[in-house]
Amino acid sequence: MKLRSAIVAAGLMCLPVLPALAQTSSQPSAAPTTVPVPAAKRVTCLATTASLKGQDKRDQLQLCMAQARVDCLKQAIDQKVVGESRKSFIKTCVGGDATEQ
Repeated sequence: MKLRSAIVAAGLMCLPVLPALAQTSSQPSAAPTTVPVPAAKRVTCLATTASLKGQDKRDQLQLCMAQARVDCLKQAIDQKVVGESRKSFIKTCVGGDATEQ
């Protein structure tokens, strides 16, 4: 169990680097679009609350997921994603159905 947590934590440490690598593309683009990494935010929330238990874990997970949804919404707005595409974009960005825990 501890090994799995260590592997997840090591993988999560690499996540902040991914957007920077994606932006170093040599192709100029008029309107850069970022494709969200599926479930990355959900995995991050689960990893950050792994050491908690009971109501504290549920509360912190709920707060983390709410912040993830806000971040994804801001990203969708910046990219001018609208309608059903926005709903799908946010769901993919957050990592699936945001209400399941």
